[in-house]
Amino acid sequence: MADEHRASSAFKNRCTNAALMLESCTNYSIDRISLVESDENRKDNTLDVWLREGPQKPDVVISLSNLHSVRPWEPGLAPIFIDGISLIHLPELPSPWPVEAVGRLDRSDDLPELVWLRITGPLEVDAVASIVTVYQAQSDDAASVLQ
Repeated sequence: MADEHRASSAFKNRCTNAALMLESCTNYSIDRISLVESDENRKDNTLDVWLREGPQKPDVVISLSNLHSVRPWEPGLAPIFIDGISLIHLPELPSPWPVEAVGRLDRSDDLPELVWLRITGPLEVDAVASIVTVYQAQSDDAASVLQ
């Protein structure tokens, strides 16, 4: 039988691990953003943000799915430097949300655990989703060496 405590905290742990990985990306820039929205099914909505600093650092891709909210930005303005980046776990009711997230969405009993991505700088990205994945590639420098 699965450990119920571990299962209930799995999404929170995923968010925490992703947030820790993104802490090192404040010197990066947004290289590209892709938003795919489906009129029929929110589960098909995805936001992908590609971050890059240069050949010595690994590229990072943040992928959010099942979007509940995306605040608009001006497309075509990349690369844009990042001033700040945060990824915050938003728990289900009855657990409270962080103060800065209160009022962000209407909360109800059927709203699942969520993740809130905020990137600040000349271009701001603000999105809330129920699935998050962060990919980190090898740096160009590391990938250029044959193992």
